[in-house]
Amino acid sequence: MSMKLTRRSALALGGALLSMSMAGSSLAADYPSKPITLVVSYAAGGGTDAIARVFAARLEKALGGRVIVDNRPGAAANLGTEVVANSAPDGYTLLIGNQGPMAVNPHIFKLKADPAEKLEPIAMIADASLVVVTGPRVQAKTLKDLIELAKTKQLVYGSAGNASASHLGALLFGQTAKINIKHVPYKGAGPAVNDLVGGHIDFMVTTIPSAIGLIQDKTLNALAVTGEKRFESLPDVPTAIEAGLPGYTASAWYGLVGPKGLPADVKAKLTAATAETLSDPSVLEKLKNDGATPSKVAGDAFGAFMAQERARWGEVVKTADIKVE
Repeated sequence: MSMKLTRRSALALGGALLSMSMAGSSLAADYPSKPITLVVSYAAGGGTDAIARVFAARLEKALGGRVIVDNRPGAAANLGTEVVANSAPDGYTLLIGNQGPMAVNPHIFKLKADPAEKLEPIAMIADASLVVVTGPRVQAKTLKDLIELAKTKQLVYGSAGNASASHLGALLFGQTAKINIKHVPYKGAGPAVNDLVGGHIDFMVTTIPSAIGLIQDKTLNALAVTGEKRFESLPDVPTAIEAGLPGYTASAWYGLVGPKGLPADVKAKLTAATAETLSDPSVLEKLKNDGATPSKVAGDAFGAFMAQERARWGEVVKTADIKVE
């Protein structure tokens, strides 16, 4: 058989290669052609879940395709990270990441999926302050009352899980106030808040969305917000600094990430869709109600931010000698 490449066969080969190239471009142009799964590493009802659902609802419109929120709590938020890290890098499985699994867990756990190696930063979504709340078994009317009570007996606080924003916020609170407090981790802010209402734990430093309804109906008592200024929907709740704890501020940040190796054009579409979503007045209003400020950090800048956060919290973990409980 002759292996000589004729003009006709060369043209046929070239046409086939062109068709394959055009097909690849067409697939990218058609993205998304099926529902996108947005993984949340915490149980429903917490701050990350609330932000994710506000974001997903408007992202659908920006992308022109369905976005499904999938709660995958467990393993201190590492489970959700692993799900996305091990998924196909096609843009159909994404993650709402925050400082816990992205920046803190690498210093505490032996990870199956290191975020710096396995995940692709797309865009930061928002930054939100937290709130210090007490349940029925603690009769503290102010933040100073809570601190003084903690000096007479060990108080127990709950969190959304080891290395979550609520864990870190409370840890920093204890260090700043120089009090010894005991940590009980849960699989999300929702279950922790439920136990706080039930009187099984004493207090939390939690995301505002997870507690605001219970604060407004007087089920929980809000002692302070952890941002630099008061929260509009809780105007009577002072900042921690106003409440007598100088130097104490804490927040939670949320970002969109995907598996490493996302096609550049798919990542560009997601970045643009995120920017469009975060410019929508209705989304801005909902984020504001959740105590969150939208972000414009994306791509390499978001990656650099996460690297800085990882270094920063590495020092905190080392100083605090955090142990997995």
